[in-house]
Amino acid sequence: MRRNAGFTLIEMLIVLAVLGAVLGVVISRGPPRSQSLQTRAAAGALAGLLRAARATAIARDADVNVAIDPKHHSFAGDGGVIRTLDPAIDITVLPPTLPGPEGVRLIRFSGDGSATGGAILIGKGHTQLRIDVEWLTGQVKVSNAT
Repeated sequence: MRRNAGFTLIEMLIVLAVLGAVLGVVISRGPPRSQSLQTRAAAGALAGLLRAARATAIARDADVNVAIDPKHHSFAGDGGVIRTLDPAIDITVLPPTLPGPEGVRLIRFSGDGSATGGAILIGKGHTQLRIDVEWLTGQVKVSNAT
């Protein structure tokens, strides 16, 4: 008399083998990444640093620089930690930023809140964002580059 109340050992082994194969494929691909989310995170981090630099300049009544290095895909504030982005994320700095050493571009905020101004393009294609720094007010805006 055969019982139909459960699974056989062979059926259980087949299910475990299939699950193991699927899990192996998922793990080998790594975590899912979105170019759009990475670009937005990078733009948010840079815009946040620019806003913090402006606030620091006003609080100290002194100039504060933000250095952007398109060649090495990195940026940093005066004396701050250098933040490096994924090499797949392009950074282009547009005038009127100040020149720095070895292709680094500087955006300087003054104690009155004004800035040298300029714009930064982050990303590529349809996921490109633009960060504008107004020269008169030092206001930082993030928008789509299209």
